[in-house]
Amino acid sequence: MTHAAKHLRALSEAVGISGREDAVRQVVIDAIHPHVEDLHIDPMGSVTARKHASGVGGETPARVLLAAHMDEIGFMLTGFDGDGLIRFAAVGGVDDRILPGLRVRVGENAIPGVILWTPIHKNREQNVVKLANLRIDIGASNKDEAAGKVKRGDLIAFDSQFREVGERMRRGKAFDDRAGCSLLIDLLQESYPVEILAAFTVQEEIGLRGSQVVAQTLQPDLALILEGTTANDLPDPLANGDERNTPNPTARVGAGPVLTVMDRSLIVPPRLFAFMRETAEAEGIPFQLKQQLGGGTDGGSIHMAGDGVLTGVISLPCRYIHSPAAYLHLDDYDHTLQLIKAILNGLNSEKIAAFRA
Repeated sequence: MTHAAKHLRALSEAVGISGREDAVRQVVIDAIHPHVEDLHIDPMGSVTARKHASGVGGETPARVLLAAHMDEIGFMLTGFDGDGLIRFAAVGGVDDRILPGLRVRVGENAIPGVILWTPIHKNREQNVVKLANLRIDIGASNKDEAAGKVKRGDLIAFDSQFREVGERMRRGKAFDDRAGCSLLIDLLQESYPVEILAAFTVQEEIGLRGSQVVAQTLQPDLALILEGTTANDLPDPLANGDERNTPNPTARVGAGPVLTVMDRSLIVPPRLFAFMRETAEAEGIPFQLKQQLGGGTDGGSIHMAGDGVLTGVISLPCRYIHSPAAYLHLDDYDHTLQLIKAILNGLNSEKIAAFRA
């Protein structure tokens, strides 16, 4: 792995379901503490830090918030069946279709389990089963045995390991948004002509909660959200002929960082978006525009803090996010890092003021 993204493995393999981001938070703190000032954990659990501006003389530097969320989707144990099987509920946006047969880890002791599925040779016509009708098998033979190993309220994570796939592709869980966390860690190795307010936020997957507190507390002049976004760039294997093509995917792996114009929670200010796009073009950095208006990021809450915060979103395209095995390409990672650095080096108070409507 290149020097950049060297923390991606540890970030991906750490378990940090919304509301219990402790393990991810420790990876972040260990990585950034030599490079920042005012390192702080707020009451919700978000990590914030400051990096002073360089080379601005006596001027008051602009304050730019860089935000990436630490939490991931997962499950919570809600009860037991008499035969020792575990009932569970989703934490965050989970696709029921991917669940049958998946390996999971349950509770603080990471008890291994498997999500049940009726064997195909017993029922070939069965449709997708809703999560509420699925169970987890941890090898217990009855309710008391299961309750002796795990308890109601325990969080349940995908059982997944980070892998190198060829020279430049990487596979792992929680690239939404450990990829953004990795980018932010790498960005904090350098200084910029603006003051950096770094925020590794909590509880994004269940309603952009940690970022709301962060934005109200730090009151930045401008915010950039660093995300991992969907790359649905593969053909539909169930379609035929030309219908298998995906002419307008949300994003494509290998095509560079993804700039958001608008999603369901944010419209990026046009002048800010134009500056981001023009920076990429001037630097010769490949980039793409997010093609769908769905989804949302911490920008949805940050841009409405105080009297309003100019907010942009820069994402790294990832296949199969919200699954145990997302894919990203290190060329996209390097280009995304390059673009964010160029944007930060091109900002100052006067330019940020010009972005306002």
